[in-house]
Amino acid sequence: MAGNKGLKKRVWSDDEKRTICAQTLTLGVSVAQVARRYSMNANLIFKWLKDPRFAPIESSVSTVDADDAVDESIFLPVEIAAPPLESTVSAALTPPS
Repeated sequence: MAGNKGLKKRVWSDDEKRTICAQTLTLGVSVAQVARRYSMNANLIFKWLKDPRFAPIESSVSTVDADDAVDESIFLPVEIAAPPLESTVSAALTPPS
């Protein structure tokens, strides 16, 4: 591939992957910011976050809570009332002044 000449494939240890993934939990820090910090693509971090070996513990707990919240959701009835027919019919029948 053109442009990759001289670049070596970087190999990240499991501990480095866990450390990088843990940094995404910090409030106000995005995955893109962490990726720029390490000069890497954010998609690679997202891939690591999906892997249970590297995903932070807090992340797996919050996904369980989110699933529980979906299971406990309820639907509420909604009634949409149409405008009264009398006012529209009488307005249509009344000649303009």
